[in-house]
Amino acid sequence: MSMDILQQLNQIAQERDLPLSELQKELEEALAVAYKKHVGASGDVVVRLDPKKGWTAIVEKEVVSTVTEPSFQISLEEARRREPGVGIGDFVRCEVDPNKFGRIAAQTFKQVLNQKLRDAEKRRIEEEILQNIDRVMSGTVSRRDGQTVYIAIGRIEAELPKREQVPTERYYLNDRLKVLVLKVDDSSKRLRVLVSRTHPSLLRRLLELEVPEIQQGIVEIKAIAREPGQRSKVAVVSHDERIDAVGACVGQKGLRIQAVSTELSDEKIDVIPYSEDPETYIRNALNPAKVLSVKFEEVEADGSAGEAEGQRRTHRKAIVVVPDSNMTVAIGKGGQNVRLAAKLTGWDIDLRNESKKDEPRKPQGA
Repeated sequence: MSMDILQQLNQIAQERDLPLSELQKELEEALAVAYKKHVGASGDVVVRLDPKKGWTAIVEKEVVSTVTEPSFQISLEEARRREPGVGIGDFVRCEVDPNKFGRIAAQTFKQVLNQKLRDAEKRRIEEEILQNIDRVMSGTVSRRDGQTVYIAIGRIEAELPKREQVPTERYYLNDRLKVLVLKVDDSSKRLRVLVSRTHPSLLRRLLELEVPEIQQGIVEIKAIAREPGQRSKVAVVSHDERIDAVGACVGQKGLRIQAVSTELSDEKIDVIPYSEDPETYIRNALNPAKVLSVKFEEVEADGSAGEAEGQRRTHRKAIVVVPDSNMTVAIGKGGQNVRLAAKLTGWDIDLRNESKKDEPRKPQGA
């Protein structure tokens, strides 16, 4: 029996890439606990599995005057033949016939092995996923539970919570899609892998996959503003004057940016050139609107309740004047264009018509 177990352990260790010594140690400890519990022994039980000799079992038997349970008791006469000078209540180490472990060994072997394989698989998955945090992985929609969609990624079933789902997307069984790995949660018994379809980094990683110049560090993504499923703005800069950053991202005939857009369910993606000059950057960010002028000012903001009396906070505002005919374009559908431009640049943008540029207005990009 012991040799069969050792052969199985060795085979499983090789197949699952697990340390044989680790499997063997855990099985030895589990067998000892199982036997002690089975017979009701109070002394220590030690089990050793030897690849050459098979297994041995040592049980500390209690010295008693009358033996009622030979599994963990020994008579005073027999004990003194082994260890002269022992008395009633002492414990004597005795080797036990391993064949008595037969049924217990089989049951314990199966339980320990199953648990060990589950633990090993959990560790393997966790290590694999941890290496892919904030990266894109491909998967297939496997099922839905309430508002959570589950994505099969190899042997992993990742969770796509409602908050990470694009409102305009419908997730059907067996749909293939790419997701961003957010985090691994091992606080519960079941390892949870959380993924996203809405995170700005998903767009960043997809562009990195599609545009070699980004992978090589020639083109850098400086900022992303995204309204998932609808529209995004991406600011890029080239570190090689011979390479046009926007052209590299868009690709010949728009093939590169179209591939990314298709992966994001036809989300519209505006790629704009980044500039260290705030005025130029804001002009670019408001594209396709024509900008006549940009003026900057610092505006005092309302202080929070916890701030000291007299303490002031300011935020940056850009007053942008556009032709009357371009106001609708600058604002965008539902204010989307100016809102994304404000997120991208980090400036509050106050759009004004050319004919009413001197009239104060509430910032539209706040």
